[in-house]
Order: sequence, then structure tokens, then C-alpha cells
Amino acid sequence: MISNDNFCDTLQEHGVTFVAGVPCSYFSGPIERLTREGKYLPAANEGAALAAAAGASVAGRRSAVIAQNSGLGNLINPLTSLVQTYGIPVLVFMSLRGWPDPSEDEPQHAVMGTATHKLLDAVGVPHITVPADATELGSALDRAEEHLAARRSVFVLAQKGAIESHRPEAHPVVTGVSRVEVLRAIEPLLGDAAVVSTTGYTSRELFGVTGSKNHFYMQGSMGHAAAFALGVALQSTARPVVVLDGDGAAIMHLGTLSSVGACAPAGLVHLVFDNGTYESTGGQATTSHSTDFAGVARSVGYVSAQECRSVDEVTAALAKALRSSGPHLIVAKVAGGGTSTFSRATAAMTTDEIRDGFAARLETEHRSGEASLTNSHVDPSAPAVRPPGRDRP
Repeated sequence: MISNDNFCDTLQEHGVTFVAGVPCSYFSGPIERLTREGKYLPAANEGAALAAAAGASVAGRRSAVIAQNSGLGNLINPLTSLVQTYGIPVLVFMSLRGWPDPSEDEPQHAVMGTATHKLLDAVGVPHITVPADATELGSALDRAEEHLAARRSVFVLAQKGAIESHRPEAHPVVTGVSRVEVLRAIEPLLGDAAVVSTTGYTSRELFGVTGSKNHFYMQGSMGHAAAFALGVALQSTARPVVVLDGDGAAIMHLGTLSSVGACAPAGLVHLVFDNGTYESTGGQATTSHSTDFAGVARSVGYVSAQECRSVDEVTAALAKALRSSGPHLIVAKVAGGGTSTFSRATAAMTTDEIRDGFAARLETEHRSGEASLTNSHVDPSAPAVRPPGRDRP
């Protein structure tokens, strides 16, 4: 195993002083030290991390990226159209979730686990694999230097166990209010709703609290729960759609809020649990401390948006939202830094069963006719996408 000190010291020896990334538990140790030393930029998503590192590289600072291979798709665009096209050398450290044996990891990692090396080969990017029994990073970076010197970006792929892990000390947004407490309090309000939950501990805890086989537990696909719920809400008009999101996930694709506001699905309630951390990957800080989710939601057309700091406030806000035309955003400030005691939904259900259970819930109120934006305040023929009556200065 490569120690955190060896990892970070070797980066320093090779002149890398700027690292942008999206956390993976495989790299929790190096991220903690790099953050403490002021060398780490928490990026919204993997593509943004690569773009930031590329910018720093052109500005004269040797740069690297840290990411999980599940985010390789987010990174492919700037990889192929920016760093390769412009010849910008960036060192990318990427974990190998779902590799070498996909059955030993969570189901959402199976496809990318077997495809990571092939995708990099397909786009002509050199890569070096660091095995679980590695004890130092230097030899891998020495090989990487050959590609960087030729102005080529290179990936260093880390197998599980190759890098020492570390869980940083927690800095919760709010003490005393847990996400589980909120979930237990709002469960009675969710009886008639179609519920979508984001990846990480939120889906684990929702399943642990409710045991429902009709919710959509989105393991993986980080940042896309709101878009998935938007698609559901635009087609499913008879019951409300509640999406349980996280601050890090919402930030990853924050532009989805603009799509929600523009399409204005009347039955959509967007509940963001904000604990200021990427909790399931090691408690690394998000940038939610400088992000006004409610302000963003109001600015893009949500009917209402509010921030709540107690269980009672969240419960009251959700009850009100479910009784009125939306979309609505509720930000629940909750404590961070814990570890979930709940199992993933896929420990009891297959992904097919999760999909079919959720679809069955929607099928009970399916309406015949051509699918359209019928659950929206938007006139599809109008040239502007802003809903009528919501003009703002």
C-alpha cells in the first residue's frame, strides 16, 4: 500500500503543486493532506476538474486531477477536445472501481470498471495501473513523466487498496440534526409521492427507514437524480414527485435547476440535504458553504425555495409544497461527518427490481395519450422558456 505521505511527497518531488478533483474513497488520504496544504481544488465535476487543471498547467503550474472512474464520462469531453487537442499535459489519478472483478463492487460500477482501460485506449490516452500491492508511487510517476514531457496527458489508475485511506475530521454544517431524523419525520408525507433519491448515504438511509420497494434508489449517476425526477414529473401528473438530493450531487450538475425552473413541473419537490460534505467518500468538503441553493432556485423559476435548519421546519415545508403547485426547493441543513449504518438497497433488491418497482408505482396513475409537457407551465410553442407570470428584473 502506498502511504499518504509517499503519494503527496512524490507529487511534490515531481513538481505537482495544484490538484483538482472530485472525491473517491480510494484517494481520501491524499485529498485530506492536499486540502490541508492548500493544494486541492474541490471541483463541481470531473470534467471541470480536468479543465481547471489544464488552465493551471497553461498558466505555468504543474497540475493533476483526482477522480473516480465512475466520473470518466464527465471527463471525456475536456479530455478529448481540450487537453488532447491543445496538447496540455495533465496527470490524472483515477480509481478503478469495479475492477478487476465487477462482482466484488457495487452494481453501478460494473460497466465502467470493465470499460475504463478500453475507453482510454479508444481515445488514445496512455495509462499506468498501480496494483493493490504497490508500496510507492515514484515508479509510476517516472513512467508518466515520459508522456508529460511529450505534452500528453496520462492516467495513473489505482486499484482498490493501492492508496492508504483516511477519514478526515468532520465539520458538520449543523450539529444535532441528522438526515435520518429528517427522513423518519417526512416518511408519512411520502405515501402518495413518487420518490427518487440520490446516490450515497441518502439512498441507503431512505431504504433503511422506509423499506419501500417502490422508490427509485439511484445508486451511482451522481448529480443526475434531479434530472431523472424532472423527466418523471413531466410525464407523471397524477402524483407528486419528490427528489431527495445532496449538496455535492446538486453542485455536480447545478444547471439542472435551470431546466427544472424552465419546464416548471407542477408536481416536483426538490429536497436537498446539505451537510457540506461528500460523506460516503470520506467526508471531504463540498463548496456548499458558498452556494445559495435557494437563491439559485428562485432565480431560475422555482415557485418557492427555502432553507430549513430543523426537522419541524423541513416537515412543514414539505407538507406545504406537496399541497401547492411547484416546482419547489427545500434545503435541509443537516449534520455531516457520520458513517451510515444502513445497507444499500441493492443488498435486498436488484437494480431491475428497483426500476420495475418504481415503474409500477407510476403505472398506477398512467394516463393514455401522447406524452408531452402537460405537467408544466411552459407553452411549448412559445419562443421563451421562462414560465408566464414569473418575469424578474
